[in-house]
Amino acid sequence: MTQEKLMKGRMIRARVLFGITFIALLIFIGLYVDETHRVQETYRAQFNTCMNNVSSSIDSYLNAEGDLPLRYRRILSDVSNANCFSFLITAMTDEQKKAVNELYTCMLKYPEQMQETERLKEMQTAATDMGENLDKGFEEAQKIVDSINKKGS
Repeated sequence: MTQEKLMKGRMIRARVLFGITFIALLIFIGLYVDETHRVQETYRAQFNTCMNNVSSSIDSYLNAEGDLPLRYRRILSDVSNANCFSFLITAMTDEQKKAVNELYTCMLKYPEQMQETERLKEMQTAATDMGENLDKGFEEAQKIVDSINKKGS
């Protein structure tokens, strides 16, 4: 074989190998994007579940006759879970993430104010709306946060 035929054979092999590698890369990218989308859907579903749990925990707190500290800790736990999932969701805006985080912080730092019946009812409405992916739920949560007296109890 001549040198020219060897070089042509190597070039053909290189092009075929490049084509196979390029196709494999495209498939990998497609699978990665699909899995990322699927994970985001899972995070959103978990966030919605946590917000629905917040709503039912508040209902349990408001209808309870005893053991209110335990029921309040359950609400706090549900809001904490929702807060964690909110930071994993890329589709949420920074303002929405901030509203959920501040709501959790207020529940943690100002339990006396957050345990007021009217405030809990407002929070239940906000949690229900956030669980249904409505933007007004985040605005309602921000209003609750803004209504907290952060200098006193």
